[in-house]
Order: sequence, then structure tokens, then C-alpha cells
Amino acid sequence: MSNRFYVTTPIYYVNAEPHLGHAYTTIAADVLSRFYRISGFETFFLTGTDEHGEKIVRAARASGESPGQYVDRISGLFRDMWPRLSISNDAFIRTTDEKHIKTVQAILSAVKENGDIYFSEYEGPYCFGCERFLTEREIVNGRCPDHQTEPEMIKEANYFFKMGRYQDWLTGHIHDNPDFIRPERYRNEVLSFLKEPLGDLCISRPKSRLTWGIPLPFDDGFVTYVWFDALINYLSAIDYPGGMRYETFWNVANHVVAKDILKPHGIYWPCMLKAAGIPPYRHLNVHGYWNVNEGKMSKSLGNVVRPLDLASVYGLDAFRYFLMRDMVFGLDSEFSEEALVGRINADLANDLGNLVSRSLTMLKNYLKGEPPLCGVTEKPDDEVREAALASIGIYASQMKELAFHKALMTVWEVIGKLNKYIDTMAPWVLAKSDRGRLSTVLYHISEALKIVSALIWPVMPGTAERIQEMLGIRNRGISFTLEDAAGWGARETEIQMTITPALFPRIEKGKHPGEKKKTEVRGKDSEMETRDKTSVPDKPRADVKPDKNIDEKAGPDLISIKDFARADLRIGKVKDAEPVPGSRKLMRLIVDLGPELGGERTIVAGILGAYEKEALLGRQVVVVANLEPAKLMGVESRGMVLAASDSNGLHLITADTAAEPGSKIK
Repeated sequence: MSNRFYVTTPIYYVNAEPHLGHAYTTIAADVLSRFYRISGFETFFLTGTDEHGEKIVRAARASGESPGQYVDRISGLFRDMWPRLSISNDAFIRTTDEKHIKTVQAILSAVKENGDIYFSEYEGPYCFGCERFLTEREIVNGRCPDHQTEPEMIKEANYFFKMGRYQDWLTGHIHDNPDFIRPERYRNEVLSFLKEPLGDLCISRPKSRLTWGIPLPFDDGFVTYVWFDALINYLSAIDYPGGMRYETFWNVANHVVAKDILKPHGIYWPCMLKAAGIPPYRHLNVHGYWNVNEGKMSKSLGNVVRPLDLASVYGLDAFRYFLMRDMVFGLDSEFSEEALVGRINADLANDLGNLVSRSLTMLKNYLKGEPPLCGVTEKPDDEVREAALASIGIYASQMKELAFHKALMTVWEVIGKLNKYIDTMAPWVLAKSDRGRLSTVLYHISEALKIVSALIWPVMPGTAERIQEMLGIRNRGISFTLEDAAGWGARETEIQMTITPALFPRIEKGKHPGEKKKTEVRGKDSEMETRDKTSVPDKPRADVKPDKNIDEKAGPDLISIKDFARADLRIGKVKDAEPVPGSRKLMRLIVDLGPELGGERTIVAGILGAYEKEALLGRQVVVVANLEPAKLMGVESRGMVLAASDSNGLHLITADTAAEPGSKIK
């Protein structure tokens, strides 16, 4: 295949407003389009709206509008939403467009002339939600499984497409092209359908029942069945027949759809194309459902989530990342706001956000914004370079297979290696002892970050471009290709690195981002700090009375082993650090204490001025984990970080080698 890529979403039925299911399909197509663009492919990305049929008439009547007014309004909601979700489609098609209507009628005429359309009377179970007759095998417990309604028996005369004529051809084509429908489970599902006689497809509705549709070119008393109309959008949008876009893109067409419309796309559409003498599309890519309250997300069932609400609360790129990371393409996934917040805090705030913050802060502070230079490398440097460069090819292979979650896991492996590399190399120490080595370490960090920024761009374009701006990369976003990212060390001169606020602030449990916290101030800094169970005191606290259980024989300055054992000392890993507003000494730390103790918790420590943020991130500390919570300057602290104090200042106590967060100190 040539270096061209054509990706489509379904054209969305405008019987209700957009929901999370629409957003996922469109973002998935957008991610593919962006990936192929930075891979050097000529790309065309299509989306749009499906605006004919009985459900549209019913919805318009319910809203007090004409069908034309109604579809204009709802189609506008879809069109307006996509830029707000960073969707980069090249075209937006409507089935009410004159160009589309003419293309549908031309294909109907061609299929009729080929002898594949006939007129007949038919009676059978009809689902108004699906807008089609159902076969007996499709009905579950007397109901349509998608809409949970009982189909009605309808008898009427209509035009039919001889779809059964192409059953053997379609079966053979799927066997000969194993990736025609993917993932494999949906290929097998279509082949299972094809084991039974396919039958013919009713492609019209009498105007006595429905007038809102495209008139048949050979009988003005009928309008076109909505699926025969809608599927042709993939051709009309690229100027079929004979248009340059059709000649350029049709043989690399990739449809992205949800599994509820597998049958129309996997069976009706290839047969229609064959009957019209048009080659089949390249791939049908089928994803699962987002489930809410243990049911498929559906407008007709009412369990919808508004995507713009989520994006506005939690951030657009965070929302896009969650959708791509948490759904395995092809399988169902359960949506919850709790899972979204957990993913933001763990992957974006802790891993990516901290990496970028600490890296750019060190580049700015230690090198004054000048690009780092690479000196003699050591084994850890080479390992970082090799891992980052290797990730590009692995990521690309996974993206081509629509394994979005795996591709992101590949990127996060690099992010994890970089965070570990920083912890091991300790640039804050090198800044005082070996400036040449410091520059080499920062060089490897910045070059690897360049690769990370390119790999996350299809999913999080805004975040990627901010990182690229901070790194001083002139060609950003779509102009910074995977080939550019692979050019390790091919940097422009006179790079000016800048610092911006945190990419992904942590979200406190039970609070939405941006929600103001109540601050309770009861005294001066010094007064607060002497009451702080989590700060490092300058002298013993005079207000603490001796415990009655202390062994009297041990003497006034001694405690028994029993009393010492009451302190639950654990290894913690600092995930975030920031000054407490209004305090001269307090820092708010997010410390990971491992799964046994519930993961991360907030600890306030009196170490501001002794340690900079970048020196704390990723650092292992010793924590007294079973202290009662205390509120300091309005921030609840749940533990104490231990440090030693002498004439040279404070010294955090740590393990001499890496230990798992939550490890007990004995």
C-alpha cells in the first residue's frame, strides 16, 4: 500500500445529542489520523451526520420542529463539538448534502441496472429503533437486543437488494483477507452470520409511511432505506465517481465503528460495493461499548455521559488519554469518574507531569536555559537512549494494530525509565560536583522527552505541543514527525527553554479540579509548625506528655522496645511536592506508601528551603505512618517524614538502596 491513509467514523444519527460513545469513536479515529500524519502519510479524515429516517421524524415532532430544522440544529451540535475535543477531521458530511443525495441516487441506478434490485411484498418483525426488519435469530427473548423493544409485524411492498447473491463472494473475501475486519472476534462474528442464508435487503420505504429520505431515482413513490443511504457517505465525501480524492484514498479506506453497527458495515456495505462495481474498503475496525451502570451506553436507553462536561472538568487531554488508555480496542470497558480520576493522578500527574516538571526545572535552573551538551556516556545513558529509540518502532506497530492501550503503555515504560534514571543519576548532586556529567545526564533526559512528546501527540496534542515548546523545539505538533523524533541529538541551536505551570495537577478525592479549598489559619508559621506532627522540629516538643506505658526502669531518656514497636515506620516515595501557600517552612508532599496502606497520602513537612522540588520528586523517605492526622495551614497531614538536623541544615533519612513503597522498617 502507498503512504496514504483514509479514516472514517460512522456518520452519527442525529436523533439525540452527542454522548461519550460518539466521542470515543471520533477520538479513536482522530488518534489514528494524527499518528499516520506524523508517520509521513497523506491522510484524509471524515466524520459527519446521518439525517434521514423514521427516528428523525419522531424526534423532530417531539421537539416541535420540522425535520429540516431539527437535523440542522443537532448536526450543528456534532460539528461544533469536535473542535472542542481536538478532533482534526478534514471533512464533515451530512446526508442532506446535495452532493451526497446525487451520489446515492447514482449508485442505486447502477445497482438497479445490474439487475440487483427488484420489487416485492414482505412481512416480518420490524424494529423502529434499528429502522429495519429483523431476522428471527436476531431477536432475543422477543425483543431487539439493542433497543430492548418488541418488534412490530409489518407487511408492505418495497424494493429489495439481492444481497444474497454476494454471500459466497463476501465469505471468500473475508477468508482471503484475514485483516479485512478486525479485531478477529468481529471477523468471526460476521463469518458466523454468513453460515446462514443471507437473504435480500429491503432498501426502500413507501412515502405513504415516510417522506423524510432520499427519493429512489427509479420510483418517486419511495424513499431510500436509511442504511443504503448512510453507508454511501464514505464515497460521496471523497467525490466518487472519478474524483481525485476517490482515486487517492478509497483503496486505503479504514472505517472505525462500534460493534452495534457491525452487520451493516461488515455485510451490507461490502455487498453494496460489489454490486456497484466498486472495490471493497481496506479495513473495518470495530470497538466495544463503554458501559455505564452495567449497560451499553446508548441514547435510546438513556445512560449517557456528556463528553464536554468531562473534558471541561478534568481537562481535554486527560479525557482523551483516559479513553485511549482504559479501553482495549474491540472489548467493552466500564466507565466511571473514579477510574478517570485515578488514571489522571497516577499516569498524568505522578508519572508524566512530574517527569516534565522536574526535568524542565533542572534544565532551566542548572543550565540557565541553554541546551545540554553530551559528553562521555555511561551505561545508564546508553540504556535510556536505546529504550527511547526502540519505543518508536514498537509504538508504531501497536498503533497500526489499533492497540492504543499498548502503545501508551510503551510510552509510559519510557517515562518510568526516565524517572528512575533521574533518581539514580541525581542531577541535583551532580550540579554541585560534576557539571560535565550533569550536562550529559540532562542531555539524555531532554532527548528522551523529545521522543515522548512525539509519541503522545496523537492522543494528547495540546500537552505534547506544550512540552515541545518548553524544550524549544521549533517544529511542533504535526510538523514534528516520528522521523524527527528518531533523530537523537539532531537539535536546533539557540534553544530557549521555558517553564510553565504543572501539566496535570493532582485531583483530590471527592473534589473537582479547580475547586477552591478552605484554608484554616490559626497562627503564625512557627506556631503552626510546633504543632505539626509531620514537620521536622528544631527541638523536642514541650507539650507532649510522657506515655504511661513507658518502662520506668528504662530511665527518663529511654523507651522500651515495646514502645518503639508502636511506631509504624515505612519507606515512602515522594510523587509530588509543593510549598504550602502562606508558609515559610512547610511543604505539601504526596507520598506513595504502597497498596497495603492505601497508596498515596498527603504529608506536610517543615523542609521548605532545605530541599527544592526536583530534589524531592521520586526520592525515598522514611515515614511514621500511624500518626493521627493533623491539619496544618489548612492542609491535612497524615504522617511524618523523618529527617536529621545539624549545623548544616536538614537531612532527609532514606534507604541506602531502592525499596518498594510501603516496606516496613524494622
